[in-house]
Amino acid sequence: MVSNSVFKNTVLFLVLAIVSCGNSAIKHKDPKTYPTNEATTANRPKEPILTGADNFEKYQSLLSGKKIGIVTNPTSIVNYDGDKQKLSKPHHLVDFLLKNKLDVVKIFAPEHGFRGTADAGELIKDGKDTQTGLPIISLYGNNKKPKPEQLKQIDVMVFDLQDVGARFYTYISSLHYVMEACAEENIPLIVLDRPNPNGSIIDGPILEKEFTSFVGMHPIPVLHGMTIGEYARMINGEKWLKNGVQSQLEVIACTNYKRTMPYSLPVKPSPNLPNDQSINLYASLCLFEGTNVSMGRGTDKQFQIYGSPFLPKSDFSFTPGPNLGAKDPVHNGKVCYGEDLSGIPKVTNLQLKWLIKAFSETSDKKVFFNSFFSKLAGTQKLQQQIESGLPETAIRKSWEKGLNSFKKMRTAYLIYED
Repeated sequence: MVSNSVFKNTVLFLVLAIVSCGNSAIKHKDPKTYPTNEATTANRPKEPILTGADNFEKYQSLLSGKKIGIVTNPTSIVNYDGDKQKLSKPHHLVDFLLKNKLDVVKIFAPEHGFRGTADAGELIKDGKDTQTGLPIISLYGNNKKPKPEQLKQIDVMVFDLQDVGARFYTYISSLHYVMEACAEENIPLIVLDRPNPNGSIIDGPILEKEFTSFVGMHPIPVLHGMTIGEYARMINGEKWLKNGVQSQLEVIACTNYKRTMPYSLPVKPSPNLPNDQSINLYASLCLFEGTNVSMGRGTDKQFQIYGSPFLPKSDFSFTPGPNLGAKDPVHNGKVCYGEDLSGIPKVTNLQLKWLIKAFSETSDKKVFFNSFFSKLAGTQKLQQQIESGLPETAIRKSWEKGLNSFKKMRTAYLIYED
């Protein structure tokens, strides 16, 4: 006879199992069990990683008595006070600075907005923060670089955004324009550094100058293997700002951090990067943005799956639909066939095999790529190589010279050990 407690536990288990399988937009005919993607405890730091924002004692004096502008979004989280005591709950940096009687006068918001709810590429409008009453200036759309009048009455600018280490992730493009504007107006810039969750990966073709755009502003590979603070040092040191100006830059470094350490983001960096797996696969799957293939926008597995109506029917399918961060996703309402990568082991380089496979299997190769692909790749060569059937090993071989030069240049700006 089954006891009452066992019966209740069995029922609870079945209910949870049913709920966890309830997403009808993504379908598997032949479910597979994949190895987990959790970091081993052996690689975890003995002391907690503190971000630049957590090291308040290192930048408090730089802000005291100054009128402060801040480039920020929901990833600007503070967990420790100036005495290294953990806060009872995480604070947004803006709230934390105001709580410590510092004079924040203006917020600057990058792509996805201050609250982080806008679609990729969606126009962000100026406004006012409902919680603090502070004015919000958009740094996306037609106003990617702060204007001189928008910087009036600002004595110091703080930059605190969580990057993911990919050239086309536009927060580093916003960093460029903020550095340039501050340099031109003689305003010191403080970058509060944060770990790069893909910090040990350097891979992909180097951006060629003729493909410079907001999704690729500098001659670097797709995955650059630097924190945003290190990257700011490179922008300054290589004189990539307009007319060779240099920012009055101060980087507040992370502590207890090494580049090869696993780092799970406490807040998703943008609406379509909901977890560690999507962040790890982002650079590889984002190349699909330059094709007719969906990488899961409009599902709950963004940047963890790929597929399209033009690929052969298979055991895996999904149907994109409007959701937060994808109001009108590619192939909205259409059944897409492809692959589910949500459970595969962590990748350690830029993966081309899914892109190559999709191109080889698509129903009409002439309409597979669009004009955006070369901007994402930073070169026309990658599309030409794939179209010509060049093996992945040969494609990678063509990157070696550029990657070696970049790695040599990069060493001058590094803050952290591997």
